[in-house]
Amino acid sequence: MSKPFCLVREHMLERGIPAITLENDLMAMTLLPEKGADVYSLLYKLRAMDVLWKAPWGLKRPGSGVLMHGTSEEAWMEYYSGGWQEIFPNGGDACVYKNCHLNFHGEVSILPWESRLEQTADSANVELTVTTYRSPFRIRRRLTIEPGKAVVRIREQMSNRAEEEMHFMWGHHPAYGAPFLDGDCFVQLPGATFQAHDVEISGSSQIPAGTVAEWPKVPGKSGVIDLSQVPPMTERHCEFGYLRDLKAGWYALTSRKYDFSVALVWPQKLFPYLWFWQELRGSFGYPWYGSSYVMAIEPFSSIPGSGLESAIAAGTAPVIEAGGTIGAELAVMFIPGQARIESLAL
Repeated sequence: MSKPFCLVREHMLERGIPAITLENDLMAMTLLPEKGADVYSLLYKLRAMDVLWKAPWGLKRPGSGVLMHGTSEEAWMEYYSGGWQEIFPNGGDACVYKNCHLNFHGEVSILPWESRLEQTADSANVELTVTTYRSPFRIRRRLTIEPGKAVVRIREQMSNRAEEEMHFMWGHHPAYGAPFLDGDCFVQLPGATFQAHDVEISGSSQIPAGTVAEWPKVPGKSGVIDLSQVPPMTERHCEFGYLRDLKAGWYALTSRKYDFSVALVWPQKLFPYLWFWQELRGSFGYPWYGSSYVMAIEPFSSIPGSGLESAIAAGTAPVIEAGGTIGAELAVMFIPGQARIESLAL
């Protein structure tokens, strides 16, 4: 094992796409500042494994490709390369709020961010900022890695620069993929209620729309489904729903085969829900074509995933007062072994 260290650096990925990598002796995180500040890769060095999904159509440079789109969802998907997105101020379907069209999954996930790197003896840091175009928000995100710790801390601030209050949806969209994700993976979390989305998103969905059950065993069309167990790649599944009534703000996705977990910790009060999405070769037609094996477990401020208007109607959309700021601290970490995790904290 190498001597503990940490560093942050700028470099280029394929097709000349700018990237920033935070790295230490145990892990590395690569971000795309010009593409929503996406976390493009999350590497656990002890297994030489990136746990995040990569879309089969590859990484596309913003501004390239087809410039005509029927919907904002098509536009978003065209440049979706996998990884981990910040979703704000809208989640899921496009909608209209305060006379403005809010695009699918919010503008923060598609805008270029400004970045500033900082290296000290004890930590490597990157500070990312963006001002939204269609909404009056300023977002600041600071990521920190330290030597000898398999964890990246994320500190964020959302500021409302308007002279009126603003509703919002805020979420984190980490999508996991092979080779890490397979039938040997299982989900650990501290108890919740599962609620299926009110519309089945695929003909492969096995859980009827609107089903509510205690996690992890949910009644399906052909029997009870254990949602904590990831289906193997040889099967076809597609499910979308929400975890609510969470006992605490953390989860871990654990691999028996590779003997480690990737875990996420967040402030439960601000993100009281998890969006639970499995696209496991279960959808045909654009954009999946039956070939994508990906799963996301997403801390979120709001449900349902039908846009800000629906969240307001459901009473789950928070508000930032005029001139106000809210903040959050999250952490992503790797944990060796596959033992039962009882709790995680920041």
